Amino acid sequence: MLADIPDFSAIRRVLVVKLRHHGDVLLTSPVFSVLKNKLPHAELDALVYRDTQEMLTLHPAIENVFSVDRSWKQCAVLHRIRKEVGLLRALRARHYDLVIHLTEHPRGAWLSRLLGARYSVAREFPGRRGAWWRNSFSHLYKLPTTPRHTVECHLDALRRIGIYPRQEERALMLTSGADAEEYVATVLQQHGLSDKEFIHFHPTSRWLFKCWEDEKCSAFIDQLLSAGERVVVTAAPTKAELDRLSRILSKVKLPVVDLSGQLNLKQLAALTRRAKCFVGVDSAPMHIATAMQTPVVVLFGPSGDKEWGPWQVKHKVITENYTCRPCGLDGCGGGKISECLTTIPVSAVIDAVREVCAP
Repeated sequence: MLADIPDFSAIRRVLVVKLRHHGDVLLTSPVFSVLKNKLPHAELDALVYRDTQEMLTLHPAIENVFSVDRSWKQCAVLHRIRKEVGLLRALRARHYDLVIHLTEHPRGAWLSRLLGARYSVAREFPGRRGAWWRNSFSHLYKLPTTPRHTVECHLDALRRIGIYPRQEERALMLTSGADAEEYVATVLQQHGLSDKEFIHFHPTSRWLFKCWEDEKCSAFIDQLLSAGERVVVTAAPTKAELDRLSRILSKVKLPVVDLSGQLNLKQLAALTRRAKCFVGVDSAPMHIATAMQTPVVVLFGPSGDKEWGPWQVKHKVITENYTCRPCGLDGCGGGKISECLTTIPVSAVIDAVREVCAP
């Protein structure tokens, strides 16, 4: 294993690999900002899952966003092979000098070997990855046993090769784009809303065990509306999330602006940028709001707020004092309902909204 610090002047192209979910990918955005400041002459590329690529497209430091389509797994074998070979050829044509792999996905080790980069960085996984993994990379980085925010864990890959981020470089970066901004401005105008005149509430998550109780979500919206606030609600365009939001809104007595299932990720970013504050659970939209520097109120249950909480933005994290949290389980006992989350009172969330919205 090479233990030396790379010759940064000789690095012309870098590939950063992050094959995870939307929020995870967005939390890699500071890696590109730090790399570009350190290597202004280098071209930086990303490899992510196709459905997450909007988290990084238009990032000013990124040259290309390559993607893996999860649907390839359902394709016929020959079709999948053609897709994989096509991607590998496109990546090999870039002649990378440095590969940074930010998950435990085995594809990163294969790419490190097949792309022939002089330098490659990945996390050390004692007990989970053996000699083949360790010998696939020139540099391995370690994480502390104590909780550490995911952004800093990503940046530890850079620290391992001698790049130490400045504080001002660590902010999340998400560019919504002119088309999304124009679309959202038009939609809000149709509803008589201007910037900072509404609260954005996104009560759902792809992981439903991270959600608050429907009845409390309804009561929370009603209390905001009764206090004279305007509320815009959103949800992802999946049946599970849309059904859940429909149940919530069926018990709300006053009208809200319902944009559930109507916005793509860039448009969601443009919407939340205009909000007075964002309210939600541990989910990608919470990280999007953070990236847009919108004040955040977030409810945390079984997941760890120290690792996944709002990053460098005015915020309020709400939890209940259960000694077992964060447990990382999909509900208490695996039952899909997390009592440490569902027992959070409506009053606590209302108070948090007032706090983050105060001048």
